[in-house]
Amino acid sequence: MASTLDFEKPIIELENKIKELKTFAEEKKIDLSDEIIKLEQRAEELKKSTYQNLIPWQKVLIARHPERPNSLDYIKLLITDFMELHGDRLYGDDPAVIGGIGRFQGQPVTVIGHVKGKDTKENVARNFGMAHPEGYRKALRLMKQAEKFNRPVLFFVDTPGAYPGMGAEERGQGEAIARDLMVMSALKTPLITVVIGEGGSGGALAFSVADRLLMQEYAYFSVSTPEACASILWKDGTKAREAAEALRLTAQDLLELGVIDGIIKEPLGGAHRDYKSAAEYVSKEISKHLNELLQCSIDTILEERYKKFRAMGHIG
Repeated sequence: MASTLDFEKPIIELENKIKELKTFAEEKKIDLSDEIIKLEQRAEELKKSTYQNLIPWQKVLIARHPERPNSLDYIKLLITDFMELHGDRLYGDDPAVIGGIGRFQGQPVTVIGHVKGKDTKENVARNFGMAHPEGYRKALRLMKQAEKFNRPVLFFVDTPGAYPGMGAEERGQGEAIARDLMVMSALKTPLITVVIGEGGSGGALAFSVADRLLMQEYAYFSVSTPEACASILWKDGTKAREAAEALRLTAQDLLELGVIDGIIKEPLGGAHRDYKSAAEYVSKEISKHLNELLQCSIDTILEERYKKFRAMGHIG
């Protein structure tokens, strides 16, 4: 693993020992199967105990893992006949947001998602998944196109937040996000959002006014990044660990609070360890919720969407 998190190191070291022992046994023609089985069992137990007891900050680190599958990976694994569509017809194209049309299990769909890179070069090209206004306006154009042709929309959220630069503000970043929120609230087609990594600030919310908002097990969804929250509350960005705890940003917390509609299981150790299994879990949940929505009339879908968001934050 090219990028190993601190709490993963004991697991990786044990897995490397198992590989070395297997190689040694094969080269020397020695039967070490009993020792290998014991080590594999120990590694499995260590993984289970580690990932079942993660604190919120550790889940944030997994959500940001550079090898975690991004929107492009899920599109390749889940969407057939995908054709990317570019530009917002107003200013330009934003590589931090991918959008296009394809088929999910034979059903025509529109797919929109944030895209991060896997290395420094890709991240610079994708602006680290932080969209400019043209990214959100491209998404808006594709949402309206989906409504026109009665295509459900699948969103993949993975961003630390919308880009806060001067150019983005000059071109109306806030307005672009607000318009996405407004249009999604009344869009006459089924909407499903999956938070696959980071779900930061308004940049994530812009794709999240959906009939079903789902999160992968180790993703997070929050009003701000833990670092930004710590800087605002304590004037100390190093208190991100404490901020992550206070924000209640994990999938488990948000399901309990009624903000999301479901948690998507990940392979043991996180989605970055097994892309295929991660995609299968995502596919299963999208399929279940999409089939439910397709059986409802659009009037029912809009009414339930309205009730869902009106009920959020209700206490007592």
